[in-house]
Amino acid sequence: MPKARLESWVVSDAFWERVVPLIPQPPGRPRRRKFARKPGGGRKPKDARVVFEAIVYVLRTGCQWKALPSERFGSASAIHKRFLEWDKAGFFVALWQAGLAEYDDMEGIAWRWQSIDGALLKAPLAQESVGPNPTDRGKNGSKRMLLVDARGVPLSIIVTAANHHDVTQLAATLDAIVAPRPPLAPRACQHLCADAGFVGATADRTMRDHDYTPHVRPRGEERAQRAHGKRARRWVVEVAHSWFTRFRKLLVRFEKMHRSYLALNMLAAAIIAFRHVPAKINIIYG
Repeated sequence: MPKARLESWVVSDAFWERVVPLIPQPPGRPRRRKFARKPGGGRKPKDARVVFEAIVYVLRTGCQWKALPSERFGSASAIHKRFLEWDKAGFFVALWQAGLAEYDDMEGIAWRWQSIDGALLKAPLAQESVGPNPTDRGKNGSKRMLLVDARGVPLSIIVTAANHHDVTQLAATLDAIVAPRPPLAPRACQHLCADAGFVGATADRTMRDHDYTPHVRPRGEERAQRAHGKRARRWVVEVAHSWFTRFRKLLVRFEKMHRSYLALNMLAAAIIAFRHVPAKINIIYG
């Protein structure tokens, strides 16, 4: 039976069932007054599903936080406040890990062949993890470093300044894998594919120190090998970057804080991981 098509920002019941166990409890209010509040008194907290759907709406449409439709989601400032609280509680990385765990159970993370690459993006308002973009006339920019498995499912994400070279961020990206990496079996190895930006002894040593077999190939050499019948493997990370740009909030970075933009990337990575679970139900469209 074909999956029912939903709007790109609608949270389906099947997806919400996976999200709700991870929702952090709202923090208690500081007791600044001597009197005790009556049971049930005060403003009721906003429904968690409405908050999560509003965050997905921002992620998918790319709208400003204050431009959220108030008739559907209510106060935009309350949504953004809960977003920051959930990020501080580790909700988005936990959701990403849950997606990878389910993907690993159903399909199995393809650890044998992994790919890594960075993508530059504009960051006109960013105040952290930002630097002159060498491909945009020195304007403010950031870089997203991404490590994926053989199917393009994200395993690690870091956000750094656009003027930081890929090699200098290699170790941090490999150390930021959120799923437990299986130990290497005897006579087995995990391969890491990268482009010519990782050529050199420093990158080679870093990859081998992390128990990877490096495969650094320029594009011309990749095309020549593909012509001889060998399978190209590095392209999956390029495809994964294109999946991230389908979330319009990530296309141009307007988030000022590093942790806010990284949290949105983690939510996108979680959605991508859940999309690779071969389920009969629609997790989320896009």
